[in-house]
Amino acid sequence: MRGGDELVLSGPRPLRGRLRPPGDKSISHRALLFGALAEGRTRLDHLAPGDDVHRTRLALEHLGVRIRTAPGGRVTVQGVGAAGLREPEQILDCGNSGTTIRVLAGLLAGSPFLSVLTGDSSLVRRPMRRVVEPLRAMGARVDGREGAGSRPWSSGAGSCAAAGTSWRWRARR
Repeated sequence: MRGGDELVLSGPRPLRGRLRPPGDKSISHRALLFGALAEGRTRLDHLAPGDDVHRTRLALEHLGVRIRTAPGGRVTVQGVGAAGLREPEQILDCGNSGTTIRVLAGLLAGSPFLSVLTGDSSLVRRPMRRVVEPLRAMGARVDGREGAGSRPWSSGAGSCAAAGTSWRWRARR
């Protein structure tokens, strides 16, 4: 073994022991989001490190979700349910996280309050019409520069037809 996180193996010997890969970034974003939308406590282990997941966490905290990290890294999300989210007092800065801005845009489209989403200079140049147009088709009010194709965006006021809708999914056989 070399370095702190590097393991070098050679030859056809079997590997025995435990391997704990870092958390998956995509799953970590969604785990935080589902925890926030649940009512009650959600415990998460092995969230991905890094700024992208941290931006999702900060945005959810600004929306009134309590999130704590215990020694050892376990994250506890005190979910408030969709109706328990509250209007943030500041602009929600998504940094360079495209996942954060996309999942928050969908979440906030049906909220009864105003939210403003932005990001760093790279994120604000990315095309977002593929996110904005479906939200608008459902009745969401999404405003922003270049017809909301560019950030910052504002959304909300509870106008999205999907708000309060029950979705039923069925697996194909």
